[in-house]
Amino acid sequence: MTQNEIWILGATGRVGQAVARQIVAAGDVPVLVGRNADRLRKAAADLGLTTDSKTVVASGPEAMAVEITQQRPAVVVNTIGNYAESSVLLARACMPGGHYVDQANDPIAFQRLFALHDEAVSAGSTLVTGAGFGVVGTESIVARLCEDRPVPSRVRVDAVASTAVDEGLLGAALVTGIVDILAMGGRRFDDGRLVKTRLGGDVHQLTLPDGERLASVEVPSGELIAAHRVSGAPSVAATSGLVPASLAVRAALPLLSAILRIAVVRNFVVERMSKMTGKAAPRPRLHTWGHAVIAWSDGTAREGWLRADDAMDFTAAVSAQTALQLAAGKGMTGAHTPSAALGADLAIAAGGDFVDVGLDSH
Repeated sequence: MTQNEIWILGATGRVGQAVARQIVAAGDVPVLVGRNADRLRKAAADLGLTTDSKTVVASGPEAMAVEITQQRPAVVVNTIGNYAESSVLLARACMPGGHYVDQANDPIAFQRLFALHDEAVSAGSTLVTGAGFGVVGTESIVARLCEDRPVPSRVRVDAVASTAVDEGLLGAALVTGIVDILAMGGRRFDDGRLVKTRLGGDVHQLTLPDGERLASVEVPSGELIAAHRVSGAPSVAATSGLVPASLAVRAALPLLSAILRIAVVRNFVVERMSKMTGKAAPRPRLHTWGHAVIAWSDGTAREGWLRADDAMDFTAAVSAQTALQLAAGKGMTGAHTPSAALGADLAIAAGGDFVDVGLDSH
């Protein structure tokens, strides 16, 4: 095992660079991994790393897995996207003994990584998926509210991201995650089972702690899986403030979902959107918010909020903190979401603040 090396796969991409910056700011030196040697050298220079800082050139997930198997880094942070396809390959390459982190928010990617749980325990490895805002910003509240209490009957989590948009390519990692969530269609937990629902069928009106009101639309996501796992509740739903709540958009979502399930269409859309250039725009609100409402069979109901700044900055900080803590020997072996592996205070370490956690809801 290479002593405490943290590898960033996709280190020249937007998310990879952001995670690397956070690790450098914490006083560590990550190993940058990507397809192009010149871009890796530029990324290292932009981070203020020395010219002899280690980088690894690998043409894709398979080549990266070979390098991981041969060089044995302590922690691998996967930011290359398409997690449903890349996570198992790369996580297995980390074992035995090495640890794995990604930012997946796709229930299918979650389930595939969780299937490696027993293998990871036997290997002494920790595999963490969902190391980003939506999952940690909501599951950490659920974990706090459920601490030392019986299993609740119902849970709903709401992710209200606010992020500035930089001008530049949208990138495959971001686009693939969005497309695959939409293609999956509606999902929620009923009676402990993941069941199909109408995509965008339910809308919840939220009043944020700062007084702003907005609509949040029910969608399938990693937040849904994480909230179910951390709470054990039989009934769980998840919403997102990023999905337009207009009747026209919501009416079109089921058809869009069906079209995106056609493989050739899905791949075409991902390829085209990944090459689109986003226009720079400030974040739409001052704060990013995670929210959870939890009910117990005795009629008790509690809710809480987590406040962060820019959602992308928080995502990078969550991934970096997860990697740093795993490299320091913290965390439970097996396959987990971030708060399950490292505790609800991971959200605080990443720059979040719990607000009004434990208040009775109405």
